[in-house]
Amino acid sequence: MIQITPHQKFYLAIEPLDFRKGIDAIAAVCHQTLQADPMSGVLFVFANRRRTSVKILTYDGQGFWLCMKRFSRGRLAWWPASLASSQISASQLHILLYQGDPFGANVPLDWRPI
Repeated sequence: MIQITPHQKFYLAIEPLDFRKGIDAIAAVCHQTLQADPMSGVLFVFANRRRTSVKILTYDGQGFWLCMKRFSRGRLAWWPASLASSQISASQLHILLYQGDPFGANVPLDWRPI
């Protein structure tokens, strides 16, 4: 299980990914297309063309994790269309992974002063 915390960095890929790709091919996409180091511990989040599945790639210091979620019903309600709309918080990513609209939900701030 991958834990997504407020301080965790992640990238949402705007373009759909061919889900026949495995770890090595997805790591190459991270490096070449997203221009990010796939071994940095960042979560890389991809959707397929029909937005019925999500894949997450991350590196934990010993190896890669590739997680896939295929929705049993329906598809993603929202996916970023541009770089400006791809800035979401960790709690909004949780909503996205449960097929919700992260901007339509009332989400409290991740950090607040005590």
